[in-house]
Formats: sequence, C-alpha cells, structure tokens
Amino acid sequence: MLLLSAYAMALLAVLGVIVDRIFGEPRARHPLVGFGHLATKLEARMNTGFRARPAGILAWFALIAPPVGIAWMLVGVLPFAYACLVHVLLLWFALGAKSLRQHIAPIARALSLGDIDNARVLTSRIVSRDTSQADENALSRAAVESALENGNDAIFGALFWFVIAGGPGALMFRLANTLDAMWGYRTPRFLRFGWAAARFDDVLNFIPARLTAATYALAGDTHMAWHCWRTQARSWDSPNAGPVMAAGAGSLNVLIGGAAVYHGVLETRPTLGAGHTATPRHVVAALRLVERATLMWLAVLLILAILSVTTSG
Repeated sequence: MLLLSAYAMALLAVLGVIVDRIFGEPRARHPLVGFGHLATKLEARMNTGFRARPAGILAWFALIAPPVGIAWMLVGVLPFAYACLVHVLLLWFALGAKSLRQHIAPIARALSLGDIDNARVLTSRIVSRDTSQADENALSRAAVESALENGNDAIFGALFWFVIAGGPGALMFRLANTLDAMWGYRTPRFLRFGWAAARFDDVLNFIPARLTAATYALAGDTHMAWHCWRTQARSWDSPNAGPVMAAGAGSLNVLIGGAAVYHGVLETRPTLGAGHTATPRHVVAALRLVERATLMWLAVLLILAILSVTTSG
C-alpha cells in the first residue's frame, strides 16, 4: 500500500471532507445500495439456521475482503498522484456528513413549523423505531440521537480509519458499519447470524467512538459531557453508542433515550444527558455540534501534520 506522510494524509482527509461537503453522496444510485442488495441476497442464502454464527462470519468476510483488497492493491500499484485520488474518492465514499445534514435538518424544520406528520415520515427514514405515533419530543429525541450517533458512524469513524489505513481503511469501516446496520439486530433472525457483523463493528468503532465522545465534550458543555459519559454510558446496550450519545447529550444539555417502539415492541431505554427535554432547537444544536467536532478533527490533523514536517526538517 502507498505509504503517505502525515502531512499528505491530513491534506487528503481535508480534501475528502471538502468533496463530501460540495457533492454529498452520489446523486445516481449509491454504490452502497448495490452492496446492500448483495448483502441481502447472501444473507438469505446463508442464514438458514444451521451453523448460523460461522455462516455470518464467512458472509462478513466474503463481502468485506474483496472490495477492500482491491482498493488496497490499487493504491499500492498506481502512481502517487492517482493513488492520492483513489484515497480521496474512497474517503468521499465512506463519509456522509452532507447526507446527515440533508436527512436531519428537514426534521427540525418540519417540527418548528408544527408539521408533525411530515416530521414523522422524515424521521422514519433515518431510524429503525416506529414513529407513526411519535410526538414532537419523541421525534426531536430520535433526530438528536441519530445526529450524535451517525456523526461517529458517518464522519469520525471514517476519518479515524482513513488516518490509520488510508482510503481502504475508510472503505472497510463504511462497509462494516453498513453490515452492522443490516444484520446487527438481536432478533430471532439475526441474533446468531448477525453476531459477527455486530462484534466486528464494535471492534472497529471502539477507539473512534471514544474520540468522538471526547470531541463532543470539548465542543460544548465539557463538564456536563464528561459527567454524563462517566455515569451514564455503561447503561446503554451498545458499548460504543453509549459514550458517544451520553457525551453528546451532556454537551448539548438535553435529555435523550427513554421509551421507543422497535419492531413492534415497546422498549424503555436508559435516559442519557441532562437538562432540557428535546425540542427542534436541540436537533439544530446537535447538527452544529457535529460540524464543530468535524472542524476540530481537521484542525488537529493539520496541526499534527505541520508538526511532523517541522520536526522531521
């Protein structure tokens, strides 16, 4: 694989974020749609109930290894300029910052206008919970939670793995996160088959999630964010989403979690954060928190790159 200097890696990361900011996700059919269809077909064929856990592990590697391996070889054999272009394109593929805003900002607008029916429809597109009877508070909570958690999944996790392993690393993270979103449920169908997808995602997200939580804390009410992270994160069922959402909610001084309907079952989740009941303004504040955190990551990358150049010189 092409070994990039810290300076080049930082510049390519900034460029990838800029490309995503300008273009967002591809307007034509996103490659992830095809990947998702392939994953659905493979799951239907392999998730037969017989040795479901080993089948899930095999399916995960069968879907992840080929594209990541091809990307790894490409950046290793191409000339430097073309390899850099591939790195940026792969990071663009892995990022979803603009898409995150495009999906969540309209929810805040609809709620602010009192258009609860439209807000329910918009929210149902980004969450797995049932929103058909949700009120303003429930929809605001769902949007805030989605903004905070997907800030890690759609931005910071991809940036972390880009720094570690370039474009192929970012690609690996995005594909693994997609499989977790498709298979990582504790339902009878996916409990065993989806075990590998959930566990691999937990491993890949362990460090990025805690860096994201720390950034959320530094970008808002730092004291409350640290307090919520320290006292509440462990109560969440996800070892990575817990720190991210607890720190984010504390930073915003908002309460999230609570009751929600998943797959027809009412679940009462622990309350995270502190302060105010979620409202449309907290949805906007959550998006701004993610943007500030993104700028902080890019600033740190550039500073580290400049320091690496000055110290080596």
